[in-house]
Amino acid sequence: MEAQQGALGSENARERVNRQWQEILQETRVAQTGVQILFGFLLSVAFTARFTHLGTFDRTVYVITVILAAGATGALIAPVSIHRFLSGQRMKDDVVEAAGRLMMCGMVLLALTVGSTLLLILHVVLSNLIAEILVGAVMVWFVCCWYVLPAFLRSRSASRSDGG
Repeated sequence: MEAQQGALGSENARERVNRQWQEILQETRVAQTGVQILFGFLLSVAFTARFTHLGTFDRTVYVITVILAAGATGALIAPVSIHRFLSGQRMKDDVVEAAGRLMMCGMVLLALTVGSTLLLILHVVLSNLIAEILVGAVMVWFVCCWYVLPAFLRSRSASRSDGG
């Protein structure tokens, strides 16, 4: 860990932004795959025989879910488009900053997509209350894993840096 921190501490600004861009690309690949598979599944649902029997609530959840998935797809693919349009313009710092923000937005939309997909599925399979409780629990888990834990680790690292 110290060797890694030492190596990161010795990188210049260009090396840092290139490393950050490579990290964003790797993260984007993982998130894009998940959202694209989920989006494909959601698009196929409307063409199943059972879809015509869904009530107003389930259809509304479905529409919201598809829109969230489309938004997540757009946000998670946008860094590639931005990079392609701005490649060679010496704007990598700006590209990395914009891509990072789009990734965070895409991850929020992806979490909401997963939650609403679960609500749609569990609402059909279980009672409303049990479905909502389970979806709520999963969403709390996402918030803990994706946002609370990283914030905690950042805070702990900052306090170590201040004290050390």
